[in-house]
Amino acid sequence: MHTNNNKHRFGTNLIHANTGIDGHFGAVNVPIYQVSTFNQEDETNNGRYDYSRSGNPTREALENTIAQLENGYAGFAFSSGMAAISSVLSIFESGDEILVSHDTYGGTYRVLTRLFSKFGIKTTFVDTTKVEKVEEAITKDTRAIYIESPSNPFLQVTDIKAVASLAKERNLLTIVDNTFLTPYLQQPIDLGVNIVIHSATKYISGHSDVIGGLVVVSDEKLAEEVKFVQNAFGAILGPQDCFLLLRGIKTLKVRLDQQLKTALQFAKWLEEQSLVSCVYYPGLESHPDHKLISEQANGYGAMISFQVQDEKVARHILQGVKLASIGVSLGAVESILTHPATMSHASIPKEVREEKGITDSLLRLSVGLEEFEDLKQDFDAVFQSLEEKALIK
Repeated sequence: MHTNNNKHRFGTNLIHANTGIDGHFGAVNVPIYQVSTFNQEDETNNGRYDYSRSGNPTREALENTIAQLENGYAGFAFSSGMAAISSVLSIFESGDEILVSHDTYGGTYRVLTRLFSKFGIKTTFVDTTKVEKVEEAITKDTRAIYIESPSNPFLQVTDIKAVASLAKERNLLTIVDNTFLTPYLQQPIDLGVNIVIHSATKYISGHSDVIGGLVVVSDEKLAEEVKFVQNAFGAILGPQDCFLLLRGIKTLKVRLDQQLKTALQFAKWLEEQSLVSCVYYPGLESHPDHKLISEQANGYGAMISFQVQDEKVARHILQGVKLASIGVSLGAVESILTHPATMSHASIPKEVREEKGITDSLLRLSVGLEEFEDLKQDFDAVFQSLEEKALIK
């Protein structure tokens, strides 16, 4: 359990989070405890730490930090975002049903439909943006509602407070993947959620140099359950990666402040492009969930998805841009352009992808820290070359 020290504003708490790890010769940062085991006082007294799978000072500092930033009871660090998701899903039992946002990350879809289904855990995908649809989908076997908000890749927004309230009435858990907005922009536990998950690889790290996952829970009972899975299953984050996340998280606010500004400018510019048929960004007033996200979050994030004319145009953009990296991740200082159908959501069967609208003409952009004008010029050059090559109709 972390010690709540939220007397300062969020940006200050990023720098001065109460890590619970003190007394290290005045070191300004938490050291990397690159150790597997710890000396015990005697055979009956294990001390605070005994084996780094069960607990490590550097990992504990990170876990206390994320718990504090999310206003939760306790935090846990895992070896990847998928390890965090899978460990949370491991608290459920055969026969349990989980309602999941129908628009969700491909890796989450895969682990639910191809792994946990083997253990008798049922998944029902539902449009969580419509609370009435969620209520209709609840059965006697339902144990939890799993939400992505904003969702991946269409940036759909769920009324988290309303779904959490419904879940509480039905004695269900509410789980939110908060990767896209981070605790800086959205704090689901304050909205009534029980468990928050992050792929810390993304904005928490911010530099494309760490793979990690984080979980925050709202109460002691859930902390005991997740802690048991973490220790028993053992998908823990190593101390060096914990150190890098502690370093990366300190600049979360200043990074996102700039990324939010550029993302809104870029989304508005994309709306004006003849090659772009639709822009999905909740910061745009044209987005159907703009009002809702303005009420429940402190910003709109820096993820933009957009549809272009066809697959040929999408491929040309992927091959032509220079500033944006082409890849499967997001949330870093460099912009990253993704083709969901063949990258982030490739694990979803083609017919299911297309049913969800994830076509070959859909692109997703994670806006980095490049200057807006440079990013615009880069994409504009590609759009101009498309016209010159007569690739547009």
